[in-house]
Amino acid sequence: MKLVIHGKNIEITDAIREYVHQKIEKAVSHFQSLTNEVDVHLSVARNPRISTKQAAEVTIYANGSVIRAEESSESLYSSIDLVADKIARQLRKYKEKRQDKKTNIPLKTIVPVAEPVVADLIGDRTPELPSEVVRTKYFAMPPMTIAAALEQLQLVDHDFYMFCNAETGEINVIYERNHGGFGVIQPRNGQGHTNNNNGTHNISEPEKSNSTKAQ
Repeated sequence: MKLVIHGKNIEITDAIREYVHQKIEKAVSHFQSLTNEVDVHLSVARNPRISTKQAAEVTIYANGSVIRAEESSESLYSSIDLVADKIARQLRKYKEKRQDKKTNIPLKTIVPVAEPVVADLIGDRTPELPSEVVRTKYFAMPPMTIAAALEQLQLVDHDFYMFCNAETGEINVIYERNHGGFGVIQPRNGQGHTNNNNGTHNISEPEKSNSTKAQ
């Protein structure tokens, strides 16, 4: 298993590196057959108004899937402890779903429902972009169904997930809606094929996720 540690606004000392190896390797020890690479990102926020500014993020690449967890606290070591526990739960959930598929346990059907979208999301506001790119991420995007993308969303500890739709070959985004359930954003007609005129689907939730949405 390959474990890589990155730091932002923090020096990765030998003590920190040893602690990360101890905690993260223990957390994934029962899932090493599923794990190809573990990426650990440690950071300290420079904003004095942020009390939980010591953050630990773990991303695991497991047989084509991505499992992610992030925690923050006033102590970097506490954040590492918390994220190690969370990533172990995420891996356990991932393993259980793989076992369910092998035993042919059917998932609840996800039925797309058309949902109107606002034609102009910006209005009279001026678009603003950050002065600099804070962080750039690259990851593989193999074609997958909406059901598979929903499973990935529940594993990455985010409130959205971008994927390549296996049915259309287009880039879609599946996200958790504020009022419950999930939605899928697709390209509009004229800019690519889509299954409805709005470019947005509303889908039911097959299984309630216990993961905390990323901040």
